[in-house]
Amino acid sequence: MKLTKMKKKVYHIILLLVFVTISNYAQETELKINEQEYYEIPSLNVMMFSDFYPEGHQGGLSIVQFGTRIVSNGDLRLEPTPGQWSPVPKVGKRIVDKIKNTISVELWYPDSSKDRKGFNPVIYLDLKFNYFVRTEAIGNKIKLMVDLENPLPEEWADKVGFNLEIFPGNYFGEFYLMDDKSGIFPQQANGPTITDNDGNLQFKNMAEGSKLIIAPGILEKQLKIESTKNKIELIDGRGLHNNGWFTVRSTIKKGETQNAIEWIIIPSYDVNWRYKPIIQVSQVGYHPNQIKFAVVELDKLTEDFEKIQLVKITEDNEIIIKEDTKPNAWGNFLRYKYLRFDFSEIKDEGLYVIKYGNNYSNRFEIKSDIFERNVWQPTIEYFLPVQMCHMKVDEKYRTWHGLCHMDDARMAPTNLNHFDGYLQGNSTLTKYNSGEHVPGINIGGWHDAGDYDLRVESQSETVYKLSLIYELFKNEIDETTIDQNTRKVEIHQPDGKPDILQQIEHGVLSIIGGYESLGRLYRGIICPTLDQYVLLGDGSTMTDNLKFAKDKNDPILDLPLPEDDRWVFTEENMYRELEVAQHLAAASRALKDFNTELSKKCLTAAEEIFKNNIKAKAEIKINTAAELYLSTRNKNYAKFIYENADIIVSKLERYSMVLGRFVKASNNLEFNDKIKNAVKNDFAKIVELQKENPYGVPYKPYIWGAGWGIQEFGVNLLFIHLGFPDIVNSEYVFNSLNFVLGCHPGENTASFISGVGSNSLTVAYGVNRADWSYIPGGSASGTALIRPDLPELKVWPYFWQQTEYVMGGGATDFMILAMAAYYLFNEK
Repeated sequence: MKLTKMKKKVYHIILLLVFVTISNYAQETELKINEQEYYEIPSLNVMMFSDFYPEGHQGGLSIVQFGTRIVSNGDLRLEPTPGQWSPVPKVGKRIVDKIKNTISVELWYPDSSKDRKGFNPVIYLDLKFNYFVRTEAIGNKIKLMVDLENPLPEEWADKVGFNLEIFPGNYFGEFYLMDDKSGIFPQQANGPTITDNDGNLQFKNMAEGSKLIIAPGILEKQLKIESTKNKIELIDGRGLHNNGWFTVRSTIKKGETQNAIEWIIIPSYDVNWRYKPIIQVSQVGYHPNQIKFAVVELDKLTEDFEKIQLVKITEDNEIIIKEDTKPNAWGNFLRYKYLRFDFSEIKDEGLYVIKYGNNYSNRFEIKSDIFERNVWQPTIEYFLPVQMCHMKVDEKYRTWHGLCHMDDARMAPTNLNHFDGYLQGNSTLTKYNSGEHVPGINIGGWHDAGDYDLRVESQSETVYKLSLIYELFKNEIDETTIDQNTRKVEIHQPDGKPDILQQIEHGVLSIIGGYESLGRLYRGIICPTLDQYVLLGDGSTMTDNLKFAKDKNDPILDLPLPEDDRWVFTEENMYRELEVAQHLAAASRALKDFNTELSKKCLTAAEEIFKNNIKAKAEIKINTAAELYLSTRNKNYAKFIYENADIIVSKLERYSMVLGRFVKASNNLEFNDKIKNAVKNDFAKIVELQKENPYGVPYKPYIWGAGWGIQEFGVNLLFIHLGFPDIVNSEYVFNSLNFVLGCHPGENTASFISGVGSNSLTVAYGVNRADWSYIPGGSASGTALIRPDLPELKVWPYFWQQTEYVMGGGATDFMILAMAAYYLFNEK
């Protein structure tokens, strides 16, 4: 059959289209290195040492399938299932070759910057070697290779291995195949527990072979790993560490150097997959007078946008209140494309939902008393009482923890770099020798985080923020009985005393107790051993609560030297001392009519510390001088501040907590005008910075999620707003509040404040994390950044960098923001 010219032309066009389609499909199904320097095709990303935090299961080779990180930390490790303080390598030069589709990284053991030094020192064994981890993308597969510069010492053969960690939360109840033999990923860690050749305990391998298929047949979870050279082991890392992951491992054989490890990794993908639209709103809701907006997070390839609607839910139907049928893109941020839907003009109270296409947000309320109950209250009703040290804490039938740490504390050894960042120099800086019991510090204070220590800055900042809360809002909430004589706390049992003042008192008792006993501030109080530090459970079991007598005349029980008593550390740190003095000065005002004697002690200590740090730079004394002036009206403190006006103007953000209050109390018109002009210029810069992302906050996480920093930003701005309301509006203050309450990046839109809002973090890194539980009112750091561009907030109780609670600003900044929202919007 002959084709006409027209038919031939059409035929050639069809062939061309088919060829282009096939070529495009081939390109889409081949992993290529993108601008962020990781391998990518739609639905699949493979990172190679883009991140740097292996201690937190972030680093090495990582795979993100269908928007979720499923495996991570692919690297050479010295143990089958390393823990937090296990040695990690030093990462050297990273070479990315887009033409060859390869990424290569040089690494070595030990990391001299961490070996028995630094903030969290690690003990490295006597093993030194250099190696390279290389990857090459071949179609949709990753070829992984490990090269050593020299063979391992003979005693390390078959001990050093390449580990790839599988996130357990994605795979509980799923199955695997190892060389056609099946098994299950158990919810809990199961034995048998065995002893290896070196006498170390570990779980027996779940399986071993040459080909592993994880979650076979489940596209979003399936991952294949093949090795023709090295045996593959599948291990449950929770056998040694509660926070362990499932681990795939191959060890290096004796004498091996080139291609000592060689794997083929075959991830799953779907080139037609697109990230499901995520609608982000405050999980609590909004006041009618509040700036209100929702953020819609979309796949970056999205080109056509669907309509966005604000829908009011009534008894009988759903009513569209506002609609945007042709929304404009806000733009790209991280790995997503964003829309922003503003509905600030809607003031009608009721129950609402945001709809984008066929996707819905969580329901939320708009009402004038939205912040009156169930928002900041859980922090003062639950979290602060539960964290109280040197007390027994009950809640009706439940005991949160028994009377704890009554044997505090022994003087820390000198020349000690503690594993959790405490450093004792060559002197105790006190009259006490190392090992001697220091009286007067087994009272007050809060467990700083999930590890039970008492850092002086966490104690004092909590005291400070609570003092400012009471000064600003005069809130008399009384839900808790706190008895310092009997050392008992009863949650939801009013005792006729304001809880906020009782909590301020509790923190001050610890700080002043240490100051009076030591003749200086303590740096911190913490357990001496890792076995104690990793305690998951009741803090009263950490020590025996029995004190050690320093001499026979001491009325304390004369017992043998205990090994479980906590240590108290001291330091010479002018910045920290002046910061605590600032906080004590404010506490003296709050406690003036509640505990007069303690109030006087706070002010005396604050003034002594300020005077003793006469050589400190002016820039670190200004905040303290301001709070001391507000407490004493001593003109010398004001004079010091006036003399340093240029420093204040040049670093305005450092003094945001005190400036507005000081200016209101000052009659120096020249100084006040200078500060107001600086505030005006500084706020203009802040407005511009908030345009960097659709949330209107400074989202720049480092290791931990950015929630605490964003709360702090909001609080600093709040105090500037309160001091200069005609210059600084409150919009960005409450953007920070919305962020921590759910309007933040990533597929998990939970409120960072446990138990607050319709969806919140109810699996978090508190002292009860082993129960996959939470403490109401605890404020987590929130969504972390898996570098370079994946926001992540997993449901997992052991991610301190995502869901840990801490004292200090982490707890009280949220209280300030939520209480300010209620009082300001309701014109209290």
